[in-house]
Amino acid sequence: MIDPALKPEDRFDLTMRPRHLAEVIGQERIKDNLRILIDAALHRGDPLEHVLFYGPPGLGKTTFAHVIANEMSVNIKVTSGPAIERPGDLAAILTNLHAGDVFFIDEIHRLGRAVEEILYPAMEDFALDFIAGKGPSARSIRLRLPRFTVIGATTRLALVTAPLRARFGAVFRLDYYDLEAMRAIVARAAQLLNVQIDEEGMREIAQRSRGTPRVALRLLRRVRDFATVRANGVITRKIACEALDLLEVDSLGLDDIDRRVLRTIIEKYNGGPVGLSTIAASLSEETDTIMDVVEPYLLQLGMIERTPQGRIVTRAAYEHLGCKFPDERPAQPTLF
Repeated sequence: MIDPALKPEDRFDLTMRPRHLAEVIGQERIKDNLRILIDAALHRGDPLEHVLFYGPPGLGKTTFAHVIANEMSVNIKVTSGPAIERPGDLAAILTNLHAGDVFFIDEIHRLGRAVEEILYPAMEDFALDFIAGKGPSARSIRLRLPRFTVIGATTRLALVTAPLRARFGAVFRLDYYDLEAMRAIVARAAQLLNVQIDEEGMREIAQRSRGTPRVALRLLRRVRDFATVRANGVITRKIACEALDLLEVDSLGLDDIDRRVLRTIIEKYNGGPVGLSTIAASLSEETDTIMDVVEPYLLQLGMIERTPQGRIVTRAAYEHLGCKFPDERPAQPTLF
């Protein structure tokens, strides 16, 4: 049942989210591995091993956590790394879990060190260790926990500490979806929303969704609004193009911030190399926004390169933006 207190956007995401592995589109390798893990755990009557998902935002890490809980027929408790501020917060959550439950931690790389230390024995030995009393009378107490499954999600695998990463029995990277998978995701969402859309309209939205289901669902909602107001409610390729052009999403899925990053490197720093912090300062954006939201897709398209000296814009980006590619790049100092 969907919580009526949820915001409309959150209710929409829950409605669109697949509930079982058979409903998940794309990520076939991960689905095959999860099917084996789940079937083996069910056959033995054991909880699933701890699972870590990593990759760019919007690719389905949270969705897979809910799918796993549904496939195992257990409850899921959802939180995020920044939300668990103190060890006591984590202990309160863990002591309320039941046998087999899924404990999903989004942005797990942002767990505090003290909280992480409590999580280690909970994941490995299903126990909580804490100190009772002070001074000479202090003693260590171990509280047993039911066997449960931790599912972690992160966009920054390198920031997950080695001891924590080692405690996950399965680690999966989610990759960007291909065009056919994106088209199928748009088609499924349109059917659930009772949106009239033709094949070319679906393909246009899919092509501009940067291989990311979350982006595809957001664009579909905006194109639906445009079609309702400016057309007869039916999404064709022409209507999709007009709506997406109005949103400043181009044919490759690049939006305003993507193009601003590329143009900043080209126009202010002669195409690079230039440091990430310098790019962020030039745009008045956060460094994490550039690194986590903008860079992954531009790297996927081959429009920028990471070098020891900084970021460099490639010929493909120049051509896409209609800029002349320089014959020679002037030497640039290392900027960080």
